[in-house]
Amino acid sequence: MMKLLIIEDEVSLRDSIQQYMETQGYLCETAGNFNEAMDKIDFYDYDCILVDIGIPMGSGLDIVKELKGMKSKAGIIIISARDAVDDKIIGLQLGSDDYLTKPFHLSELNARVAAIIRRRHFDGEEKILFNEIEIHPAAKSVKVNDGYLEVTQKEYDLLIYFISNKGRVITKSALAQHIWGDHYDQAASYDFLYTHIKNLRKKLIESGAADYIKTIYGTGYKFTDN
Repeated sequence: MMKLLIIEDEVSLRDSIQQYMETQGYLCETAGNFNEAMDKIDFYDYDCILVDIGIPMGSGLDIVKELKGMKSKAGIIIISARDAVDDKIIGLQLGSDDYLTKPFHLSELNARVAAIIRRRHFDGEEKILFNEIEIHPAAKSVKVNDGYLEVTQKEYDLLIYFISNKGRVITKSALAQHIWGDHYDQAASYDFLYTHIKNLRKKLIESGAADYIKTIYGTGYKFTDN
């Protein structure tokens, strides 16, 4: 399970982020000030850390510096009420992966977190292996049992997202947000999502792969070999 640290002193926002991200399948821990955050960072590893700039006892930017000094592998998203270009530039120069200005939609935050975790898992890899499935990111090609599989761009994106979140229950809304971005909420239903998943599943099975895409009734999907 992917693990997040939410560093935010505004209790209502911190709780809202935690509750929402936990519904998306993440394990979330929180910190309300600089010292509490550094205590947790010193002792635990995280897949992604959300850092508010304006926290008590220190600055979120100093936390980013500390993380980079520790050579942390965690993704970093700065969240701040300040819509100042200087803050954004400094944060990105220090090594943060992304920047969100309050207020923001939790679905947008979820999409940013998922994208960062996916990049950090697969960037620089020549190939991604999952049992008989082999993916070459540079060429965006997919092989099953050494035979090439013809997939559309959306099917490829879905497969990468599934494999990067293997074993996790992924909600329909999270999948739609990831694949279609801000336009997904314009759809009247999830029929477009069902169609792409159905086609991807059919192609994988017909090429000799096991049926890894499991439907979780009322929630979404899980990509697993269990």
